[in-house]
Formats: sequence, structure tokens, C-alpha cells
Amino acid sequence: QVQLVESGGGLVHTGGSLRLSCAVSGFTLDDSTIGWFRRAPGKEREGVACISGSRGSPYYSDSMKGRFTVSRDNARNTVYLQMHSLKPEDTAVYYCAAVAAVVSGLINRNEYDYWGPGTQVTVSS
Repeated sequence: QVQLVESGGGLVHTGGSLRLSCAVSGFTLDDSTIGWFRRAPGKEREGVACISGSRGSPYYSDSMKGRFTVSRDNARNTVYLQMHSLKPEDTAVYYCAAVAAVVSGLINRNEYDYWGPGTQVTVSS
């Protein structure tokens, strides 16, 4: 059974950092693409980053480059999203998602089959 569970969200001040984790079960990370998405209040869910294949190739949406880093630990079957220099506009529920395919640059939410419940990130000004 496929299951994704996010953790690591919380309240942080502007300029702070957080590391989100996505514990994955039922998937082999080398054979899949794991994406991070977020949904801010009143906005649609948007792609943040993804990591795919045996090389763990990362991809970031343009607005996230330079501040966010996606990585993974195959031994723990966990994918991480390290976020730095957080801004109030980064406030959102963050989700991880999975698809059983290796696709670079996959940040279209409609292409993912499995989702975690999300974790709240709040950045105070």
C-alpha cells in the first residue's frame, strides 16, 4: 500500500529555515518521481520541486530556485525539502506526491497519483 506522510512544518519567522520530510512507503524511490507542492490560502496548489530516478535528479520551479533544496535518503525512503530565507508568501500547506515513473521536471500536480495529507508552514513577518 502506498503511503506518504509529511512532517516538519511549523511556525517560523521571516528569514528562517525549515526542513520538511516526506516518508514514503510502497514505492521504490529509484523508480519513481516524488514532488513537493504547496497551496497557499486562496490559491491553487502549485509545484515546488521534484526529485526523480536512480540519480535523484532535482528540479525546481523558477520561483523556488536558490532558496529550496530537494533531496532524499534511499535508506530511509524519505524525501526532504530544505527551505531557507522563508518569506510570509511561503505560508502554505505543503504536500508531497508520488508517481510510479521517472520523469524529470514533473511539477504538474495532475500527473501524480498519490498524495500525503500535507503539513502546514507558516512564516510570520
